[in-house]
Amino acid sequence: MRPAAPARLSAAPVPKAPRSLREIAAALPACRACDLWEPATQPVPGEGPQRARVLLVGEQPGDREDRAGRPFVGPAGRVLDDAIQAAGLSREEVYVTNAVKHFRYRARGRRRIHQRPDRWQVNACLPWLRAELRLVSPRALVALGATAAQALIGPSVRIGRDRGRPLDCELAELVTVTAHPSSVLRERDPEARAAAIDALTRDLAAVADWLRAA
Repeated sequence: MRPAAPARLSAAPVPKAPRSLREIAAALPACRACDLWEPATQPVPGEGPQRARVLLVGEQPGDREDRAGRPFVGPAGRVLDDAIQAAGLSREEVYVTNAVKHFRYRARGRRRIHQRPDRWQVNACLPWLRAELRLVSPRALVALGATAAQALIGPSVRIGRDRGRPLDCELAELVTVTAHPSSVLRERDPEARAAAIDALTRDLAAVADWLRAA
């Protein structure tokens, strides 16, 4: 059984009526809504234009992101950048963020190994994501991986079954899900990795096609 949220932790201190993404990012370091802030280097806010047409949501920052304070700057970020470009989208029209703003990991020697956040930690962080969504108000919303998809849409979402198709959700005109780019990196077989990259690119290309047609 996953642990419940400790009662001693406070609600996320999201500004009541933020006027900019910068205001949200400035409030993040004070967050004690879950326990992930303490071992992490820093919180990692989203990045991109405030009026982006597409908003991409991943699970949480990784090791590189935790150190840099920016989302998707590590190996998975390079996979995502390549897929965005190949899909016919521009980074200037995309806002990228994560469902959880701190890096959860376990130490193994000098390495920090990714650990999936617990449900209560995801829920504790949701007010930040909702604030970003309200300000950006994207036309298309894409969840990258199961954690982001279930946080945004609900526990019934399955990446293998639902990826690449429009989902019934009021968060944006188009809401869809695809695999997290880190899953591409876990494919050791060259053919399997190429197929995973192609699938991610196709899902993002479908979003680009929808934007052009809308």
